[in-house]
Amino acid sequence: MQSSPSQRFDSVDALRGLTVAAMIFVNDPGDWSHIFGPFGHSPWHGCTPPDLVFPTFLFLVGVSLALAGGPKLDNAVDTTALQRSWWWRAARIIALGWLLAGIAVLTLPSSPGDTVPWRPMGILPRIGICFGLGGWLYLHLATRTRWFVYAGLLLVYGALLLWWGDLTRDHSLPSRVDALVLGRFAYHYDAATGLGFDPEGLLSTLGALSNTVLGALCGDWLRRRQLRPIVLTGIAFIAAGLLLHWTVLPLNKNLWTPPFALFTGGISALALAAAHALVERFGVPPVGRRFGVNAITVYTGSILLLCLLDGTPLHGWLYSHLFDPMIPALGAKAVSHVYALSEVLFWWLVVLWMDKKRIRLSI
Repeated sequence: MQSSPSQRFDSVDALRGLTVAAMIFVNDPGDWSHIFGPFGHSPWHGCTPPDLVFPTFLFLVGVSLALAGGPKLDNAVDTTALQRSWWWRAARIIALGWLLAGIAVLTLPSSPGDTVPWRPMGILPRIGICFGLGGWLYLHLATRTRWFVYAGLLLVYGALLLWWGDLTRDHSLPSRVDALVLGRFAYHYDAATGLGFDPEGLLSTLGALSNTVLGALCGDWLRRRQLRPIVLTGIAFIAAGLLLHWTVLPLNKNLWTPPFALFTGGISALALAAAHALVERFGVPPVGRRFGVNAITVYTGSILLLCLLDGTPLHGWLYSHLFDPMIPALGAKAVSHVYALSEVLFWWLVVLWMDKKRIRLSI
């Protein structure tokens, strides 16, 4: 039987693109000491708008898995080659993350007390892990079983957090695991005490993986144009996440607690439904699509640009000559985010050119 081609929705590309643009905006302010409260990550417990960016991207990884693999499963096509290609792509994403981490170590100035020589965990390695495992789960498990896996990930991880009891940065179970296994390669590590933590650490990846699994489940509904279950799931999961936050475990991005996974998964589901309704049903232009079709390329380029600017006097020169003069009129915090917006604009011009030349790069 012939396989159906992978489905592609402009709404998914647009939402992914807006997510990448938001990632650049929150990761590259001009001055980290001048950030508006809503534009900064939560110090520990809680959830701010920037905390929603990475979960949404992982959710869309799952959606894309369903759009690519779903037609093959529907037609009972042998998915061995597809699974192999997904494992290789996951490995390439992880390797790219390791390469960028090495470049950052060589180029970026160290912060006071920073002893991390090279970091194996990070944004791209976590994406690669969730892509590979999420793809395997999607191709080898029935839909009902995937729901059980989703629930199991949150229940087991939540039980471990509750059993351990301590949710502080250096003494939580995920932090102790990262300090033990990653040691000085964790994001923060104190050799004198043996304590540390990594916001993209090992154990907390259980919570992150659940967002990708949920994305694949919602992606199946999207393939069939069934928005109602996506919306109902989004509302229910937001409510469940907030209820658990108030009663059992707090929302916490660094630990990726089950309430955080539920809450952000629900918001991502509603965003997916809204994007599909606006773009595919009502014909609203898919703003962000150009970012979305070259998402990894833009993210990689933004990291390399950051290394170039912050690793040389170029950043200081640009900021002092182009942005500092705006401070008397706008204020230091506003100017810091004008700088971030200028980076987003720069990459928008890049992807606009790539789109006109029909250039799409992937790994």
